[in-house]
Amino acid sequence: MAGPPACLDGQQLDLDVQMLLRVAALAPQPEKGSVEDVRRRSRRSAAVLAGAPIPVRKVESLVVPGPDAGLRARLYTPPSRRGSLPLLVYLHGGGWVGGDLDTHDPPCRFLAANAGTLVLAVDYRRAPEHRFPAAVEDAVAAMRWAAEHAAELGADPARIAVGGDSAGGNLAAAASRLARDHGGPLPVLQLLLYPVTDLSQKRPSYRLFGEGFFLDEPDMDWYRDRYLPDPAAVGDPRASPLIAEDLTGLPPAYIATAGFDPLRDEGEAYVEALRAAGVRTALRRHPGLIHGFAGYSALVPAGRAAMLEAAGALRMALAPYRP
Repeated sequence: MAGPPACLDGQQLDLDVQMLLRVAALAPQPEKGSVEDVRRRSRRSAAVLAGAPIPVRKVESLVVPGPDAGLRARLYTPPSRRGSLPLLVYLHGGGWVGGDLDTHDPPCRFLAANAGTLVLAVDYRRAPEHRFPAAVEDAVAAMRWAAEHAAELGADPARIAVGGDSAGGNLAAAASRLARDHGGPLPVLQLLLYPVTDLSQKRPSYRLFGEGFFLDEPDMDWYRDRYLPDPAAVGDPRASPLIAEDLTGLPPAYIATAGFDPLRDEGEAYVEALRAAGVRTALRRHPGLIHGFAGYSALVPAGRAAMLEAAGALRMALAPYRP
């Protein structure tokens, strides 16, 4: 049994999530100091939580030109298609260190199938082999390439969004601002799932949920230290999108946070900052969920519902417009 419901900060933890955490606590934990152990753990955890692969029409392996070398990518085509489709450029999470195309195959399939959009998943350069700002540069390059080659991908160049979860949400937000600053092309939507938005400070959600809810505070410290070559880089808006001086003119955003997540408060602070800058922004807090719900939607009904809402927002934002 999962035990009595966990209640904190006026929220009740979803019982399926609580059971998942109990089971996960029984598994041996690898050394946090080993990058390869963390990557193995990420792949193993993703495989356990994935469930049966969601059917899509096609999955193609591609290479996207990057600033340093080609970037591995996958193009997911939804089950049914007519004419040019919208496109989501998706940047995976994993603390800039642990995720890859395989760990995030399930959410990419989910969004392609349920939003009816092409999904271009990009395997940006990871830390610590390639530290900040390499991943940001790759995200910018992937967005630009997708816009320039939309016709080849079968996509409508006027309906391209960018998104990601956690560290991927951080990269999507940073890349959107850089696209604005350098003349575009701008995506029509930022789809940010429990994003990292501010590495320069820790908000109250770190104190409330920094231990025992999958993503612990020491985890985030470990990822940050491997991503940033210089501690002062936390003050760079490419690493901390929330602290950018000017957020005006950015694409509309859909931001989903999890109630029991150390990153909750910075994600919601980013919502307020975008709104204050005049950017149309929707916030959806899922109060009973923990960080990473894009990866456990196959096992937790509330996680699936959260992803269906994100897919619905994406479908709406990318719907064709005919005046």
